[in-house]
Amino acid sequence: MRLTLLYGGLFFLAGSLLLWSTYLLTARALDQKFSLKIIDRGPAAPTAEPLPTEPAPSDVLFHRVVGDVQQRAGGVLDELLRSSLVIMILIGIVALVLGYLVADRALRPLDRVTETAQRLSESTLHERIALRGPHDEVKRLADTFDAMLDRLHRVFDGQRRFIANASHELRTPLAINRTVLEVSLEEPDASPDLKALARALLATNARYERLIEGLLLLAQSEQELTARKSLGLDQVVRAALDQLDLHAPSSRRRPVTVHRDLSPVTVEGDPLFLERAVFNLVENAIKYNVRDGQVWISCGEDGLVVENTGAPVPPYEVDDLFEPFRRLQGDRVRSARGSGLGLSIVRAIVDAHGGTVTAAARPEGGLRVVVGLPSSPAVTAGEEDTRRAP
Repeated sequence: MRLTLLYGGLFFLAGSLLLWSTYLLTARALDQKFSLKIIDRGPAAPTAEPLPTEPAPSDVLFHRVVGDVQQRAGGVLDELLRSSLVIMILIGIVALVLGYLVADRALRPLDRVTETAQRLSESTLHERIALRGPHDEVKRLADTFDAMLDRLHRVFDGQRRFIANASHELRTPLAINRTVLEVSLEEPDASPDLKALARALLATNARYERLIEGLLLLAQSEQELTARKSLGLDQVVRAALDQLDLHAPSSRRRPVTVHRDLSPVTVEGDPLFLERAVFNLVENAIKYNVRDGQVWISCGEDGLVVENTGAPVPPYEVDDLFEPFRRLQGDRVRSARGSGLGLSIVRAIVDAHGGTVTAAARPEGGLRVVVGLPSSPAVTAGEEDTRRAP
């Protein structure tokens, strides 16, 4: 549309200049070809008689003819101007229509490039525009875009292979170390010092396992989801809470009461990733709490809300908690409490699902985290009754 308006504006500007030039040239030609010839009647004959005080009849007729000619010439110029304006407007409208059609046809390859770029994702990087036609600017743009897709495809393939290889190469030696340490603890002839050293090394090994697991999960969650399905968010929350119950002995030193308010909500996503995101949120809410603290978990149309008591959190540090390896007040010393990847994994998983995650500091201490996920398409009443039927 902008190209059409630009083309139409230039057309009317050029037409106006042409019309004005034609009008001036025509007026000059009429003045030269008619008025001057009528006025130039040749030299007057010499006479000794005095000029009459009243004009002669021939002079009156002459002035009438000159006035009539000038009036007719002015009428011709006015008619020429009106006709030219009408013709220019009609041709301008036709030019606008043709300009729109030509611009649409010329920009159609760009629309194809745009549609392909919007349709592409990590799982469809194998698609190409493959534009055919003359090697003009649009063709070079499409070829450049295809070349960029080739490079991106190779990068994503390399990243997937790296994650798969790292998952195996990093976990295997740590699993071997854990096995050796556990066997040494079971040795009856082992000295108390050796057992204390084995326990310390086993705790360090477990910390590294959690760190590597978190890094791999963060790398996987930052990629696009390959499978989506409708699932109940309340069921995902219950599954995550059941997993936390298995880790109850680790939280007995700091008793925390968990309050649940789970309403049925259907969302679309990967159940394993969503379960891990909920697990990390609740685990952080329990871990970074106070003695006899409280954790509130609610699930409804507004999404998932996890709120906990705890130490006061400065509002300006809330967003930094979602960055990898960032803790409250920049704490990197007490890293034994966690790897600093919990909330980073939550944000990566929520972003991969097309949702939002926000956090706010509670005035009484602790955080309030709200997770919004895209809901599943609505079902009919009959389908809802069928799902609820026993």
